Amino acid sequence: MAKITLGKKLLKNQLIRFVLSAGVGFLADISAFYLFYNNLFTEKKYIIFSFIISNYFLSLAISFYLGVIIIFIITRYFVFTESTSSSSKQFLRFSAVAILGFFANLGVLEWLVKDLNMYPPLARITAALSLFFASFFVHKFFSFSLSLRHHAPGTSHPESN
Repeated sequence: MAKITLGKKLLKNQLIRFVLSAGVGFLADISAFYLFYNNLFTEKKYIIFSFIISNYFLSLAISFYLGVIIIFIITRYFVFTESTSSSSKQFLRFSAVAILGFFANLGVLEWLVKDLNMYPPLARITAALSLFFASFFVHKFFSFSLSLRHHAPGTSHPESN
């Protein structure tokens, strides 16, 4: 009985729900990255529109997009449920943050692979985890327009942008 109460209590915590939703998206992203890197993009470099692209960049581009879609859907309906912004506005904001997150992940991934000679799938996990907490706060306050006043004790939940 205590476990059920503790579980329900934990699920009321927004950060815990975000960790769970991001965890599902993270697993989808990392699994897809690993499969693409090891099975689909097996050459080290590809030429696309006269650009030389690494196999880990291609793997990141596709897997990251997959993770973003999954995380948005779960986050929208499971984490930031009190947001009153339209779904389309949330998705546009979420996507804008995701684009910045993609380049941040790419920068960390490049550094880990090129400078530290880390195995790309392991570097991908490290890059994603290093940017996790920043992602929570940016999505909370920008993508889903939830201000700090929404969570202050004794305040009502006014409509968001």
